Amino acid sequence: MGTDIVVNRKALRDFEILERLEAGISLRGTEVKSIRRGHVDLLGAFARVEKKGVYLFDATIQTYAQASHETHDPKRPRCLLLHKSEMSRIAEQTLRHGRVLPALRLYWKKGKVKVEIGIGKGKNRGDKRQDLKKKDAHREMKREVVLFEKQRG
Repeated sequence: MGTDIVVNRKALRDFEILERLEAGISLRGTEVKSIRRGHVDLLGAFARVEKKGVYLFDATIQTYAQASHETHDPKRPRCLLLHKSEMSRIAEQTLRHGRVLPALRLYWKKGKVKVEIGIGKGKNRGDKRQDLKKKDAHREMKREVVLFEKQRG
């Protein structure tokens, strides 16, 4: 994988991710420069199937301060670059099965900006509690292993 630009931790907490997809993203030059400076936020970002493709909504890329006369809208929908077979599979998952497409992370790969979207379903409060219990049990188990190793030698 590439180096992460930003990770959407809230999406991992709120949704059970069943499948992950890598997609290219159509950007303008000022958006890429703003991303290089780290002025991007994926909180609440999601993908949606429209008539002619899949688009990323609510991803905030701040305007580039040194841009001359041509700037971009920070919240504009951005086209995701996917194969037709992936688009049709995503469309089936969202329309037939009621899945959601949260944006999980934005990263660099071979000099290009890629976005990882997940096909998932929403968690209810009980599922979130179960995840917290598992995480606490795993943390406690690691702590005990470290203590055991210290006592051994």
